[in-house]
Amino acid sequence: MTGGRKRRLLADTTPLREPHFRRLWVAGIVTVVGAQLSVVAVPQQVYEITRSSGYVGLTGVFGLVPLVVFGLWGGALADVMDRRRLMAITTIGLSVTSLLFWAQAAAGMDNVWLVLGLFAVQQAFFAVNQPTRAAIIPRLIPGEQLPAANSLNMTVVQFGAIAGPLLAGVLIPTIGLASLYLIDTVLLMATLWAVLALPALPPTGHTKKAGLGAVLDGFRYLSTQKVLLASFVVDIVAMVFGMPRALFPQIANETFGDPVTGGIALGLLFAAMSAGAVLGGVFSGWLPGVRYQGRAVVVCIVLWGLAMVGFGVAVGFASPDSGPVLLWVALAFLAFGGAVDMISAAFRSTMLQQVATDEMRGRLQGVFIVVVAGGPRMGDVLHGATAAAVGTAAAAAGGGILVVVGVVAVCLAFPALLRYRVGPARTGDSVSA
Repeated sequence: MTGGRKRRLLADTTPLREPHFRRLWVAGIVTVVGAQLSVVAVPQQVYEITRSSGYVGLTGVFGLVPLVVFGLWGGALADVMDRRRLMAITTIGLSVTSLLFWAQAAAGMDNVWLVLGLFAVQQAFFAVNQPTRAAIIPRLIPGEQLPAANSLNMTVVQFGAIAGPLLAGVLIPTIGLASLYLIDTVLLMATLWAVLALPALPPTGHTKKAGLGAVLDGFRYLSTQKVLLASFVVDIVAMVFGMPRALFPQIANETFGDPVTGGIALGLLFAAMSAGAVLGGVFSGWLPGVRYQGRAVVVCIVLWGLAMVGFGVAVGFASPDSGPVLLWVALAFLAFGGAVDMISAAFRSTMLQQVATDEMRGRLQGVFIVVVAGGPRMGDVLHGATAAAVGTAAAAAGGGILVVVGVVAVCLAFPALLRYRVGPARTGDSVSA
C-alpha cells in the first residue's frame, strides 16, 4: 500500500493541530476511561442489589427523563451562555456526583433507589455538558475538518469504552466497585483543566433567554431540516430496538459463567462494541471522501441491526458449559456493530454541524444528545422487560430484526435522507439534500 493510500485509510489527525481542540481531545482520553468505569459500575451495583435485569433496565427510565429535559434546556443554554463557562460548571457537577456515588457505595448502603437517584442527577449534568461540548467544536476548527474531528472524538470515547469495562472487570473483584466511582471523580479533573484553558466562547445569535420558547424555536427549525430529522429518527430506531447492554450483567452471569458480583465476561461484553468502534475510527481516513452521507448512515444502521441479530443467536446457543468459543463469537458481532455505529455517528454529527447555523447549533446538539444518549436508555427499559418475558437471546436478536425493519420504514418516510450529499471536502462547499 502506498503512503498516500495509507493516509486516506488511517484517521486524519489535522484537527489536532489546533491547540484548544487538542487539549480537549487529550484530556478526553483519560476522562472517558473513568466515565466508562461508572457506566459498568451503575448497572452492576443495581444487579448486585436486586439480582434483576428488570431493575437494571430501570436505569433507562432514571437516565432518560433528565436527558430529555436537561438535554433540550442545555442546548438552549449553550446558545445564550458562554460555552466555556457552561462546560466548566457541568464538569464540576459531574465530578461531585461521581464522588457521591463513591460515598454511598463505600458506606455499603445497598439502596437501589439512591443509586438510581444519583444516576438521574449525573445524567442531568451530562445532558447539558455534551451538547455544549459538541457546539464548541465548529468554533475551534474549520468546517472541512469536522468529519475528521468527529471521528477523532468518537475514537477516544470508544477507546475509553474498551479500557473502562476491561478495567472494571479486573478491578471490581480486587479493589471493589466503590473505587471505580472514585477513579472517575479524579479523572474528570483532566477535562476541567482543558475546559478552563479554552478562550471565551460567547453566544453569536440574538436569542437572550434559554426558556421554553428558545427550545421550541429549535424544534421548529429542526422541522424544516428533513435530513437532520431523519438522521435522528434512524438513530432512535437503532438504539431503542438494537442496544442490548441492559442484558449484559445477566448474560455474563447466566450464559457465560461470571459470578453474580461481576467478572471478565462482563467487562468483555461492555468493551466489545467500543473495540470495534476504535478500529473503525483508526481506519476512518476515507470518511471525508464520502459524499452521499445519508446513504452511508442507512447502510451502517442496517448492518448494526444484523450484528445484533448475530449476537442474540450466539447467546442463544451458548451456556456456561459450552466453552469460550461462543463468547468470542458474540463479542465479534458486538465489535462489528460498534464499528458501523461509530461510522454512522461520525456522519450524523457532521451532517448536523454542517447544516445547522451556529445560532441554532446548541439547541440542535441538545436534541442530538437526547437522541444519542436517550435512545439507549429507552433500549435498556425495552430489553430489560423483554428479557424478563422471553429471555436474553430472543430479546437481543428480535431487537436487531426490528432495527432493519424500522430503518426501511424511515427511508420510505424520509427519502431525502438517501439523497443527501455534500460537495468535495473544501472550504465553502455547499451542502445539499
